[in-house]
Amino acid sequence: MSSDDLRRELAIHLFSIHKLSFGKAREMAGMTVCSFQQLLGSREIPPHYDIADYEEDLAILSKLDRL
Repeated sequence: MSSDDLRRELAIHLFSIHKLSFGKAREMAGMTVCSFQQLLGSREIPPHYDIADYEEDLAILSKLDRL
């Protein structure tokens, strides 16, 4: 396993246990947003985005009159 492979695996693991955000894990993995999302999807690792996050985003958008 190369050092790049090891860094990517560590980034995936830390993201999956909620120790790194998506952005920080993606940076650690040295991947684009799209590539990292696809990699997580291929491993069936869900995003850290739940109903509470969704409702908070909707409330913010409502305040900004963007709905």
